[in-house]
Amino acid sequence: METNESEIVKNLKRLTTLYFKTLKPRTDNSNEYFAQIKIQNHFELGCIITDMLKLCILALDHDMHNVPEKKNQSINVSLILETVLQLFPLDEMEFLGYVCEIAGE
Repeated sequence: METNESEIVKNLKRLTTLYFKTLKPRTDNSNEYFAQIKIQNHFELGCIITDMLKLCILALDHDMHNVPEKKNQSINVSLILETVLQLFPLDEMEFLGYVCEIAGE
């Protein structure tokens, strides 16, 4: 019985290293992690941040009059959704599926 449990623990550790990729532990041994997004340059990062802020303003106010409607200042919802998609821990979700299979054995 103990051998079976140790094999399960070994399998879980192996799967953890394969699938837990979204969060990276900090190097200073704190309990914090990094989540990384891919961007092309500082301008794109600025666009992501400003569009997120604009989206939050719209969600709070339900009104467009607080967000400037100049050329190239509309909210790029596609960029926001791409960023959220990069942060979504799909590998970790797959890992959880494997854990459920192992736990069901």
